[in-house]
Amino acid sequence: MATETSASSSNHNAAGSIETFFEGWFVRQEQYLEELLSVQQSSHESQEDDVKDLITRVLSHYQRYFEEKSRVAQANVFLAFSPTWFSPFERATLWIAGFKPGFALKLVCNSVEDLSPEQDERIKRLMEETRHEERVLNDELARVQESLAAPPLLEMARKRARETNVEIEGEEAALVTLKKAIAEVLADADLLRMTTAMKVVGILNPAQNVRFLTAATQLLVKLRHWGLNKDAERRG
Repeated sequence: MATETSASSSNHNAAGSIETFFEGWFVRQEQYLEELLSVQQSSHESQEDDVKDLITRVLSHYQRYFEEKSRVAQANVFLAFSPTWFSPFERATLWIAGFKPGFALKLVCNSVEDLSPEQDERIKRLMEETRHEERVLNDELARVQESLAAPPLLEMARKRARETNVEIEGEEAALVTLKKAIAEVLADADLLRMTTAMKVVGILNPAQNVRFLTAATQLLVKLRHWGLNKDAERRG
């Protein structure tokens, strides 16, 4: 009982911590969007070093979110996998608890119209590589999800009320294995998200990166506001 109470307290603390973090993080994200839009609109007046500095700061901002989510996953991987700090509308758009890596590449195609032939070829190759990695992770997640309904987990869940201590220990061991598998898929998905974004940044020049990051940040901010508005409408 003490262990269950401790786990419940830890999960509550993890949820409260990430939600507080995300509120401040989102405020900063909106501020970065204003900076990106300002630089995009006056690109001919901006110093290249200033533009590069902004790009670095925006990427670091996203990196901080992944680091915080990783800390939450260590405390409660199920919370990280179904993030309560997002609205239901936002959660419906997620792929393995975050944006689909290929999403970044689609944004490049929609927001950057002056790709050179070499850049275009590199983006296309990256698209193929990313699709392959996404399929690998989809397959791995499917295997993990199948284990949720397969013995011994399902059987142990049905018999939990009359389990002996030995059986409870067996269930806990199985759940630890399950949590580890989910955590590994989540970590791999987040790594693919960040590496894909960094590869895109490496292909584009500074002015193109500003347009790419503006489009990405703008869309995420809009999704956030749409989700919050839908929640408000439901509450009535």
